[in-house]
Amino acid sequence: MVLTKQKPAKEPRSVTILGSTGSVGRNTVDLILRHPGDYVVEALTGNSNVPLLAEQARQLRPRLAVVANSDAYAALKDELSGSGIEVAAGPEALVDAASRPAEWVMAAIVGIAGLQPTLAAIRRGATVALANKECLVSAGAVMMGEVQRCGAVLLPVDSEHNAIFQVLDRSQVDHVEKIILTASGGPFREMGRDAMAKATCKQALAHPNWSMGAKISIDSATMMNKGLELIEAFHLFPVPEERIEILVHPQSVVHSLVAYEDGSVLAQLGSPDMRTPIAYTLAWPRRIATPAPRLSLHELGTLTFEAPDAERFPALNLARKALRLGGNAPTILNAANEEAVVSFLDERIGFLDIGEVVEETLAGIPSRPVRTLEDVFEADAAARESARRAVSNLSERP
Repeated sequence: MVLTKQKPAKEPRSVTILGSTGSVGRNTVDLILRHPGDYVVEALTGNSNVPLLAEQARQLRPRLAVVANSDAYAALKDELSGSGIEVAAGPEALVDAASRPAEWVMAAIVGIAGLQPTLAAIRRGATVALANKECLVSAGAVMMGEVQRCGAVLLPVDSEHNAIFQVLDRSQVDHVEKIILTASGGPFREMGRDAMAKATCKQALAHPNWSMGAKISIDSATMMNKGLELIEAFHLFPVPEERIEILVHPQSVVHSLVAYEDGSVLAQLGSPDMRTPIAYTLAWPRRIATPAPRLSLHELGTLTFEAPDAERFPALNLARKALRLGGNAPTILNAANEEAVVSFLDERIGFLDIGEVVEETLAGIPSRPVRTLEDVFEADAAARESARRAVSNLSERP
């Protein structure tokens, strides 16, 4: 990772928010509004929530507002009529937004749909705040190669990776013993498999600590989010897979840890509020104030930790398997999981079926090398087709 860019203290930072209407995007907008004069917005993009995207555009006055759903173009154009804000729609417009000359880009488009816009920002050497773990999971080697080639800066937004980024001593990486990713355990941490098999969407979406979008909330319930974060950490930090551990920490206060060979363990702590890691990337290499609740350790009293249960949460082992297989296996894992999560949210399969779909898809497609973006999209398409067949077979079960 290239970490050399710095901004003069008084000059406003130009920013683009890809996925401004999602959870991370809304929190980013909130922080920018709290620091008037410090940021100039180049572009905002949303998926299909035109009223919210238009409201954000009126507040932040970007040069460009893009809605990914082409059918919503007319509605957004009407909403912003007379504002002087350029309006566009569709996948190509998302890439155009990322290509605009903003110094800092929030990459918060959910899923593989965020890959091409994120790469467009990287390829022009921007500072990219990465909130889309699926991009790095699906195309890690391609993305990191482009970061190095283009002199871009990649700043992790996930609370766990952001914590590691804050406490990792880059001058002493050879002395890192292990990285420890913490996990809340999600809403089913103490639930048996029989009860998990009957879990509803409402139950799975009810995360005990974090307020997140639907997809990542389900990933938290299956613990696939931690499996994806394992793969993400492998690409972001110079530590091999076998020295990246996962530790369940229900309070979500210790966001991750780095252990050194002298016995020191450094951790980043804070209240579970995404505005903290977002702010760290938004102002990097400085810090800015956030309204996140202040941590009171004496009020918390106790912080607890436990090993994850790989039997009840097979996603963890599936992610390690994909990473060890290498090549397109992580792409297959991610695509199958996206399809399975959508099917669960649509109530076509049960909660435990998510892992079954992913396992079947991963086992059914041979791992091949990934050298280009085309290789990524080919594996993604094949995995989605296989996962849909698996979903169909499960749906037809008596």
